[in-house]
Amino acid sequence: MTSTFQQNTGTAGQAADTAKSLRNLYLLRATFSIIWVILVTVVAKNSPGLASVLLIIYPAWDVVGTFLDIRANGGTTSKTPQYVNAAISAVTTIAVALALQKGVPEALIVFGAWAILSGLIQLINGLVRRKLLSGQWPMIISGGQSVLAGTSFIILAHDPTKGIASLAGYAAFGAFYYLLAAYRLGKTGNQVTVPN
Repeated sequence: MTSTFQQNTGTAGQAADTAKSLRNLYLLRATFSIIWVILVTVVAKNSPGLASVLLIIYPAWDVVGTFLDIRANGGTTSKTPQYVNAAISAVTTIAVALALQKGVPEALIVFGAWAILSGLIQLINGLVRRKLLSGQWPMIISGGQSVLAGTSFIILAHDPTKGIASLAGYAAFGAFYYLLAAYRLGKTGNQVTVPN
């Protein structure tokens, strides 16, 4: 009985620590996205070179964010989806840089494919984590929306009215979902209880 209580206490404590770590990470990722959206909105039309750099930075930051997520999330779940996501984002960073040599439409197609793949991984991670932590619905919805957004980027890539600035809405929604998930995880961290 005592060992079961200690195990449950340890599990609850670990869940609270994971919730707090993920909350801090989600706040950091939301902040990055908000700054990125502001920069893209302000400079995309007037400075194509800087806009291109921002387009390359976005998936590169996802690599960093994914490794921070792996560190923040204790040993409770498989890290394979996150490692796959980091690899996809690293390849995307290189692919976007290469695609920009041909033009913005090609870069948008690469970005769209990445949004679809990373959205699927985020969706799966949210569903898996939901078994251990509440507050994952924003990440699940965000993953699904990322898949839809990526599809639209690919379909509309050659539309002359679309450019790098069209990605600002995608990143803004990402920031919103990270803030919402951080808020819900803050409540989770405060409400974790030991099962009877």
